Amino acid sequence: MTHTRPKPRARDLGLPLGGVTGPLNAITDIAGLHVGHRTIIEHAPRAGRPMPLRSGVTAIIPHAASPEPVPVYAGLHRFNGNGELTGSHWIEDGGYFLGPVLITNTHSVGAAHAGAIRWMLTRHAATYGRGDDLWIMPVVGETYDGVLSDINGQHITPEDAIAALDAAHGGAVTEGNTGGGTGMIAYGFKGGTGTSSRVVEVGGRRFTIGALVQANHGAPEWLTVCGVPVGRELHGLDAPGPASTERGSIIVVIATDLPMAPHQLKKLARRGAIGIGRGGTPGGNSSGDIFLAFSTANPRPMPHMAPLFLEIEMINDEGLDAVYLAAVECVEEAVLNAMCAAEDMGGTEWDRGLVRALPTAQLCEILRRHGRLVVR
Repeated sequence: MTHTRPKPRARDLGLPLGGVTGPLNAITDIAGLHVGHRTIIEHAPRAGRPMPLRSGVTAIIPHAASPEPVPVYAGLHRFNGNGELTGSHWIEDGGYFLGPVLITNTHSVGAAHAGAIRWMLTRHAATYGRGDDLWIMPVVGETYDGVLSDINGQHITPEDAIAALDAAHGGAVTEGNTGGGTGMIAYGFKGGTGTSSRVVEVGGRRFTIGALVQANHGAPEWLTVCGVPVGRELHGLDAPGPASTERGSIIVVIATDLPMAPHQLKKLARRGAIGIGRGGTPGGNSSGDIFLAFSTANPRPMPHMAPLFLEIEMINDEGLDAVYLAAVECVEEAVLNAMCAAEDMGGTEWDRGLVRALPTAQLCEILRRHGRLVVR
């Protein structure tokens, strides 16, 4: 089922979500940051396969218009490590990464990695063709979509990753059953891709914090929305999901244009765990809850072309409280936006069951009874 118009996002439903959003309430509110999707939804299995393909790739590109790769300072947090984010060792040691961030399904990390390298070699041919012995280490994260998609068929190709990168643009981000989030499940309901942003004022200057999530985590009875344990009431309405224990994961990407050093971005990434915790998850044993934070401030040449001594601007740690709160709020809302945008998936003769979208009318009624719904 496809809607001709986007479904209302969480804030549009009247959920009492705090903070001041950017114009798009999306990670693309950060100047120069682009997002693209490659979405594949097939209604029957491919020849010889047991179930349909419902998967894809999501690409996030900082400094998307730059003709040269631009290092971005970054930090990581692993809340629960049953998952993968390539390039993480270098981010921990070097404090930065080069190029795009991709998110896909668990068995397609290699294909996305290969596609990202090929795209970088083409996109920055002048840089990588100079004979400087440069290497490319893409950042690729994953969550498991094997409940709704033929993950073992390994259908995602490097060309799909390149298509997501080529499709990247500024402006609104398509949420729900899109890109890497196409076949994902959150709290037993249909999950997927979601995003949100906040604008904060620090020292008389305005900065943006944005988050994009691939939400595939949580058990139905854990779901909490704006402090209300709604999962206890929604659970059982329509058998929302196939499991009552956490078997999925979430990748959270937090971006900002605030000048921050790598150690500060590592601390910012940690706040993502609080953001998903607001939704009710305790971080299950089988979940991969991985958080990447980066800043587009302090652009500089690639290290081999940069001066020996570098100067960077960075915020005083004493000014970070408002930034931490903004990140927590972004992540919380991005998960809700993913679930609000998602559509029912499954229910065919080849599926184990139907995974329903979050019933937003019932959700709003529950929040209304608890005095938590607002009219905007």
